[in-house]
Amino acid sequence: MDDRPRGAGIVLKRRTKLPPPAVLLLGGSGAYSLPEGALGSRLGTRRVRTPYGFSNPVHLHEREGYRYFFLSRHGEHGYDRTAPHVNYRANIFAAKALGVERIIAWSGPGIVSKRMRPGDLVLPDDLLDFTRNRPSTFFEGRGIGFIRQFPVFCGTVRKSLLDAGKRGADDLRLLDGGTYACTEGPRLETPAEVRFLARAGADMVGMTLCPETFLARELEICYAPVAYLTNYAEGLRPMPYRRGVLFEGMLEEAGEGRVERAKNAILPLALAAARALAGKERSCPCAVSMERYRRGGLIGSDFRTWVSPPERKRG
Repeated sequence: MDDRPRGAGIVLKRRTKLPPPAVLLLGGSGAYSLPEGALGSRLGTRRVRTPYGFSNPVHLHEREGYRYFFLSRHGEHGYDRTAPHVNYRANIFAAKALGVERIIAWSGPGIVSKRMRPGDLVLPDDLLDFTRNRPSTFFEGRGIGFIRQFPVFCGTVRKSLLDAGKRGADDLRLLDGGTYACTEGPRLETPAEVRFLARAGADMVGMTLCPETFLARELEICYAPVAYLTNYAEGLRPMPYRRGVLFEGMLEEAGEGRVERAKNAILPLALAAARALAGKERSCPCAVSMERYRRGGLIGSDFRTWVSPPERKRG
């Protein structure tokens, strides 16, 4: 497959007559360190040129006869880009240009709710957005984009993930529902901020689902996340400072193995859910979130005409 960027409207060259993949697995923390062969065979890679710059590399994979796209949000070989500096618009635009209809994303948030523990898998069902400096819409300067955010995540994809989780490993807890608070980062939260988030109804705190999920809804892509809980948020329990280790002590050594197992369980869970949805027509609100604007003649069938390219700064 040719890996040269060809613009937003690229068509992947295929060796078979199979339709292009309609699912993107969007990897979060730890996506760059999956076990060897976990993703299956890589058939090709491309960075997509968009009005917002180049996307992260998008890989076409095949595993056990199933083809899908994969994108690592933070980097290819390590944690190269922190959450506030991810080019969310380019990544979501690229997914739409490649024909993606469903995105299963993962994130590694910290724990706010005392009912949760490191190494749990959670299917969030609500959001609190405390980001401040991220471009959060494709529709800058336009009179469109008043989109209802309920359900916050695609109910069809969430159900498929939940069903797949029930058939998964018995030693992992999969929790159905929870509110994810998204903060700006890259710093971690203060104890007072965590207390505030808890009072606001947060169960977990991370830095990546916003504006990603909102951008997907603007382009009528189904989006649902899987979270693996990595650590306790600051002040939730007394955690002594540990020099030079991940989170400097916010994860007890005893929990490190559970967290690693949970991270490695996300990919097979996501693939099982995606396989179950393969070929099924979308009937969810996500698929028609811009219908009102189509009916009103404000947008056409080509999503590229909906978006507003970023204004160029004058020198």
